[in-house]
Amino acid sequence: MGIEELKNWLASTSSSSSKILLCLVPLVLVSGFASLLLQKGSNLGLLYTSSSSHTVKNSSLLVAKERDSPIDSQVRHFTGKDENKPDMAISGNLNNSSIKANESTDNTVKPRRRRIRSSLVRVEEGLRKARLAIREAPNGTRLKDPDYIPDGPIYNNAKAFHRSYLEMEKRLKIFVYEEGELPLFHDGPCRLLYTMEGQFINKMEVNHKFRTHNPHKAHLFYLPYSVTSFYVPGLVKSSIRALCNANTSERFNPMRDVSIPEISLKSDRLEGLIGGLSPSKRSILAFFAGGNHGFVRPILFDHWEKKDPDIQVHSYLPRSVSYYDQMRQSKYCLCPSGYEVASPRIVEALYNGCVPVLISKTYVPPFSDVLNWKSFAVIVSLEEIPDLKKILMGIPERKYIRMQKRVIQVRRHFELYVNPKRFDVFHMILHSIWLRRLNVRVSNDPGEILLD
Repeated sequence: MGIEELKNWLASTSSSSSKILLCLVPLVLVSGFASLLLQKGSNLGLLYTSSSSHTVKNSSLLVAKERDSPIDSQVRHFTGKDENKPDMAISGNLNNSSIKANESTDNTVKPRRRRIRSSLVRVEEGLRKARLAIREAPNGTRLKDPDYIPDGPIYNNAKAFHRSYLEMEKRLKIFVYEEGELPLFHDGPCRLLYTMEGQFINKMEVNHKFRTHNPHKAHLFYLPYSVTSFYVPGLVKSSIRALCNANTSERFNPMRDVSIPEISLKSDRLEGLIGGLSPSKRSILAFFAGGNHGFVRPILFDHWEKKDPDIQVHSYLPRSVSYYDQMRQSKYCLCPSGYEVASPRIVEALYNGCVPVLISKTYVPPFSDVLNWKSFAVIVSLEEIPDLKKILMGIPERKYIRMQKRVIQVRRHFELYVNPKRFDVFHMILHSIWLRRLNVRVSNDPGEILLD
């Protein structure tokens, strides 16, 4: 049928289905050809590359799987490929047979096509090297450090922590979103109960070591807002949250989320807040002063308020009595949960050389993946509150002195400075986030984020 005849037929026919069929035939042929190219055994394939910034925005396409510990021995693809030999891209070369042109053979050896290394692949390769270094650290020699060398029972694994911290300093880069306006974004409370949230936002935004303005180099993407501003339910499953109120009964997941210390400060400086008497001069066995609220403190008040001079439990102190002086004269400082599971008294106890007594049900203490809290704190369940004096009196004096010395050692990780110092609370929060990022391997394939 010629072109003119085809035109006349199309004009004369009254069947629209015939016209549609003719239009569909080329599409079917094209799609059929594409499917043949992608059949198993073909060397042709598709290469999909997504930037890290797009991965965060399209979190609905990501799939996650949990691992058993923040630092584990291996990270895997769903495909089961060896991480040490990552499959960067699918080759776009044709088969190995030579193509003859004009019945002649070209014997020239063509150079292989360069393998594409995306920015995400480079980021993940750096993290793979960090994991290997951390796994090998416990069996290696102790690392040198001009400022501080982690050591002793206050750490779950001092060598692994030190190596992980150094790897963080060497590699970690965070992209901070500049979108959003005050006061919802780029700001937070820097005084009183939620001091740490606002302080972290401000320090992260002016940081030059860990912050990057290049999203292709970033390991993490930071949304700078405080939970005191608003709550975004959709982010719970697709982000690493850093919270003071680390309550497992309120969807806090210690494998993914980060517990940060609740610090209540009236100013930016710690002058006058750190100190305390030596163990031999502390005359009060246990001390607490605060509001009677929540479901833990009423139990404490029922059993101990004005019941025993050794266990001093007060709702409010007289104006003539200094709260911090009472802490500095006490061996143990009671830290019961109130409206929230977290309490600023934990950090206050550490600042004043007082062994904290954690009384809670669903609280995850800060930096638990690194710190061995049982070595410098007493952990008491709600059922043990009536036996509080018996428990504390049953701790031998030598053990108490060791715990008190560890309190002095560990408090460097909770100290807050205008200009952050290595191993302080700002860097410890970053390290907790770093550990969660080590837990994750983001793939170049669409729809994959692996949380082993």
